Parts: sequence; C-alpha cells; structure tokens
Amino acid sequence: MTPSTRIRAGAALAVIAAALACAAPSFAQAAPDAAAIAGSYQPPRTAFGKPDLQGNWSNASVTRMERPPGLPLVLTRAQADKLEGGALINQRLADTSASYVDPKEGAPEKGKPLPPVGNYDVAYTDPGKTVAHIGGELRSSFITFPENGRIPALTEEGRKMRAANPRRLGTGYDNPEERGLSERCMFMGTGGPPFGNYLYNNNFQIVETPNNLMIMSEMIHDVRIARIGGEHRKDNVQPWMGDSIAHWDGDTLVVETNHINPAQRAGSVLLSDSGKVTERFTRISDSQILYEFEINDPVVYTSVWRGQMPLNKSNDQLYEYACHEGNYGLQDILKGGRHDDHIGAEHTGGKDRGE
Repeated sequence: MTPSTRIRAGAALAVIAAALACAAPSFAQAAPDAAAIAGSYQPPRTAFGKPDLQGNWSNASVTRMERPPGLPLVLTRAQADKLEGGALINQRLADTSASYVDPKEGAPEKGKPLPPVGNYDVAYTDPGKTVAHIGGELRSSFITFPENGRIPALTEEGRKMRAANPRRLGTGYDNPEERGLSERCMFMGTGGPPFGNYLYNNNFQIVETPNNLMIMSEMIHDVRIARIGGEHRKDNVQPWMGDSIAHWDGDTLVVETNHINPAQRAGSVLLSDSGKVTERFTRISDSQILYEFEINDPVVYTSVWRGQMPLNKSNDQLYEYACHEGNYGLQDILKGGRHDDHIGAEHTGGKDRGE
C-alpha cells in the first residue's frame, strides 16, 4: 500500500468512525441504565422468587414526555425550581383565593368566559408538583433519546397514517368518531404503552403472578395484561393497548407490545402494524420502579425513541373512575356544529387542527 493509499484509507476510516459516533446510542448510552441506578440494591421478592413489582404506584410529575426547548436532560436545582414554578398547579396553589371555587359565588353568568385558571378547580387535579427524580438526577423529560428529548419526526408513511385517522378527516364536529377516545370514555391511554402522565389520576396498580403482569390505571380503570413467557397472538385482532408479552432479563421484567388498535394511534405514539413498544420494569429502591421504554417503528418514525420514567410507591388506594359516556356534552358539541353549519360559520378542522 502506497503512502497516499494509506492516507485515503485512514480518512475513510475516520469518516466511518464519525458516522458510527452519531448513530443511535444503546439504552445504556442514552442515560444511566437500571443496573447503574440500582447499584447494590436488592429488591424484595415474590413467593416465586422474582422481584416484587406489586403495589400502587404514581408517575405524577411536572416532568412531561417531551423536553422543553433549551433544557438539558439532567437539570440543576435552579432549573428544576424554575420548571416547577412555571407549572400551572403550583401557580394556582400559590393563590388559593383565585384557585378554589367559592361555594357562595353561585352559578357563572350565561355566556361569560371562564376565568383564566380554566374549568377545573385545582383541588380536583393532581398532575404532580415536582420534576421527576431518577437515581438522584432531576429530569426535564421522560424522553432520553433523541438527545433533544423530542419525539422524532414522522416519515412520509407516518404522516399519511396520521392524516387518515378519523379524528382528522372532518371538522371535529361532524360525528362522534371525530371526537377523542378519552372524550368518548372509550380509552384514556395513561397505562400505555408507553405510560404517560396527565392532569389527574396518575396512579397504577401492578399485580404480578408467575405467568402474568397486570397493570391497572386509575384513569378510566384501563387494564393491560402481559403474558410472561407467552407468544404474540397469531390472529389479526388489535386490542386496546395492544398485545403484550413479557420475559425476565435478570431482575428486570421486559414487556413487548405490538398489534395496537389503529384507533389508538391518534395519540403521541403512532404505530404501524410492524411497530413495537418495549418496556422494562426494574425495582431500584423500596420506593421506586424505574420504567424504561423504546418505540421502534421505522415505518412511522425517522428514528427510534427511548425514555425513562420513575414510578413512585404510593400508600393511597386507587378510586373508581366514573367516566360519563354519552353525556350531554357530546350531544351539545355536535349540535353546536350543526348550528354553525346552519349559519354558514367557517370551520377549522381536520389536518388544520394542529394535532
């Protein structure tokens, strides 16, 4: 090999190395993995010898799935204080005179806009008041990869799938199918996959047997069961929350889900028929489970995306969630749409709704 050939070969290797360095990192590279966070902690075990994940848990937090622009994954205390101070729940709690409903005030004036605090009294919400703590770190987002903490861009096929969802085809006021699943009390999605956190009821019950993992969300009491050691179903049935199977990887329970119902795809997690969600449950302390997830669907996303979320032990019980399916609100929404049609009011809907 001549000197010039060696130089060209070295340059080529340098380019390859740089490209590999930019490739998607593994679970351990994106953020400290469960083993590193748990350290020497030994979890309590069930009668059948596996780590005990059972009990009631909460993921209530100021931290959300995607990262606010300009923040790193791991926050300083000052950054966390600012993020917590900007949370609506904390702002409203700081001024209880403006936050709580006055029982002597009477009914609101007809046609008068609601106050800026919105239509939920703060006493009835529980989104979380502090940022998520994982292994002593203050986290700004649950997404750990991509590095910007944002859900990756959709592929062309992903955009087509999203545009074809019934919620986006009309004005939003033409028929019940254009309204959200949660509004229709069919499905909330807090229990995943992957888990999310919302305005209230960010609580879960986990029951574990040798053959199954059951996760019940307090929000609309959605229940998901993962078959431990089982195989994915062979038919074309696509249930709510998908078809979940699980296996143990040391002291971590790994849950793999596919076959998610197409109507569920309107939320933040859009999946094709070949997409897969992988979740990892690791007990890292007496008071916390580290919940990790990966969304892998090259049909829909331009990159895989991953995250970590703490599930914190709760001593509270889970309460019934009485969703009012088919109540007067839905009828009035559709009646309002027909009124707008009658007077020729302009609609903004479908792909223009900013969803």
